[in-house]
Amino acid sequence: MTRLRSGPRVAPRTVPAGGFPGYRAVMSIEVTLRQLARTLTRYRFAYLLTIGDDARTHVVAVSATLVNNTLLVRDLGRRTRANVVTRPSVTLVWPPANPSDYSLIVDGVGSLRDDELTVAPTRAVLHRPARPQTTTTGGGCKSDCVELPIAARNVRSS
Repeated sequence: MTRLRSGPRVAPRTVPAGGFPGYRAVMSIEVTLRQLARTLTRYRFAYLLTIGDDARTHVVAVSATLVNNTLLVRDLGRRTRANVVTRPSVTLVWPPANPSDYSLIVDGVGSLRDDELTVAPTRAVLHRPARPQTTTTGGGCKSDCVELPIAARNVRSS
């Protein structure tokens, strides 16, 4: 049984200049999995990252869909399957279509079910490099990040 964290990990902040369509200016509100589903429609594909026995990252391009609050990935290779069985923590990264937009990064707990990988999201963040003139205060991230908190729920891995 894995217990997931809820709520934002960072203090409230405002959306950077240019904004982020569909979200309020203050990012301290919880974003539901329904909002994550809407966000996913902006992206064409994702990279799935797993960790192998040699501690190296294995990266593959995948199509992932959100069904019943779970990300589903089909057509897995043998290495991806073996990595998930041994180390169920996975990350999915959706690159932006436009370099000035955000990448979507979702961490989660994966498990194999028949011929597909199911991923229970534990954290989601929209990320892009900071503009050169951007300065940070309080020793924070020098990138332009907006966290999409995922509601807590219990996940049982197979």
